[in-house]
Amino acid sequence: MTETVLAATSSAEAFSAEAFSAEAWARNAAAYEAIRTMPFNAELAAGTLGQARFIHYIVQDAHYLVGFGRALALAAAKAPNPDRMVQFARAAETAIVVERSLHGGFFRDYGIDAETFAQTPLSPPCDHYVSYLVATAYAEPYEVVLGALLPCFWIYAEIGRDIFSRARADNPYRAWIDTYAGEDFAQAVAAMIAATDEAARGASPEVRARMHRAYTQATRLEYLFWDGAYRGAAWPV
Repeated sequence: MTETVLAATSSAEAFSAEAFSAEAWARNAAAYEAIRTMPFNAELAAGTLGQARFIHYIVQDAHYLVGFGRALALAAAKAPNPDRMVQFARAAETAIVVERSLHGGFFRDYGIDAETFAQTPLSPPCDHYVSYLVATAYAEPYEVVLGALLPCFWIYAEIGRDIFSRARADNPYRAWIDTYAGEDFAQAVAAMIAATDEAARGASPEVRARMHRAYTQATRLEYLFWDGAYRGAAWPV
């Protein structure tokens, strides 16, 4: 990853104090630190994460990406200009095609076929997160939709960078680490941050406040998603 891209994604300090992204990152810094240091990510970095936990995560993440892609497609439909329409339409394609190819590699490694995946229900955290994003994308204005979508991009990039910096070369989850620490993903994150800041600049104080609430809620759901994978979260009835 180039230094320029790292500067664009590694810290809210890369943005002006007035930017929505800088405000959102600062307001949720404690939540990010809780995500960075939670057992799932600590063990993923060390390469000691149990395979069963990673399989739970990767199956649920593949389900999540379908809903995330739908939310991105709705953001494209609500985008105010053709450039942003193209950006979010391509992001939806990436979520469905490119990132799912990463999951497909792990599925082959772990012997998970299409039928097994299809018959595995969304876990409570995954269902909650997907439902929240799709409902927000349908019901909220463009600006708030971006506030809800940004944490998935940004937090994954930061976690990827952090884990990459301390993971050993033979980490069994190296393909995951390299994807989210890579330059292509960093560029997508930088573009998402730019689009969100652009939208926030024209937003009323009330809409900007709703953007912040959406960003915080999505950040909380990021935590619950990883925590649910670590605990093997399932429906009690």
